[in-house]
Amino acid sequence: MSTVLLVIIVAIIAWAIFAYNRLVSLRNQVDGSWRQIDVQLKRRHDLIPNLVEAVKGYMQFERDTLTQVVEARAKAVSAPDQASRIAAENQITAGLGRLLAVMENYPQLKSDQNVLKLQEELSTTENQISFARQAYNDVVLDLNTRIQTFPSNLIANNFGFKPAEYFKAEPEAQAVPKIDLSMSAPRA
Repeated sequence: MSTVLLVIIVAIIAWAIFAYNRLVSLRNQVDGSWRQIDVQLKRRHDLIPNLVEAVKGYMQFERDTLTQVVEARAKAVSAPDQASRIAAENQITAGLGRLLAVMENYPQLKSDQNVLKLQEELSTTENQISFARQAYNDVVLDLNTRIQTFPSNLIANNFGFKPAEYFKAEPEAQAVPKIDLSMSAPRA
């Protein structure tokens, strides 16, 4: 009888160790996935001043749009926590969408090679942010599911594992900005 009891105790301890290690692994994957998003967001932050500088000479009457993008970037860079950062990044996405839409009204911008290159880099970066955000949210789902389901929730509750926040886009930020990279002739 004592051998059976010993086997059961060893099995429970082995399961507890496995469950704990799995939760640690998922938490680390969430952190790693956020770092991947962070790399892409930093790249976007680096592109914004260059894009604003390249277009501001052409866009004399669009100062509000340019100012909103620059202010949203400043908020994102100085955000004190992840939730504030996500909100600021969503403002950047919305502002860039408006900026790129307004740029369509300036034919001379469509022929500026520097602006076209920056638009292409920004479009690529936005796609990479989208992929990184999806990977992050997938890992968050795995972690949160483990934390909330029995029996791993017993380990999670006793060792202080907390659910992670999803990277949710604002409804207006979910629309992908339309970027026209065609080399059409400037309108007269």
